[in-house]
Amino acid sequence: MCEANAYYMEEAGEVLVMEAVDRVEPEEDGVRLVSIFGEQKFIKGVIHSLSLVDHKVYILPK
Repeated sequence: MCEANAYYMEEAGEVLVMEAVDRVEPEEDGVRLVSIFGEQKFIKGVIHSLSLVDHKVYILPK
């Protein structure tokens, strides 16, 4: 499996937002995350970086 976990970056560190993310879809006001189970979350933020080896997506506040 190649799904990743999504993390919201805060001053205190990274906060897990969603596990088993299959799709990351940039939208006008933020980012939509879709898991392999069909769960969806909308985050007001921007994609900061992807760590493909660690299977992590980092999102910064907008």
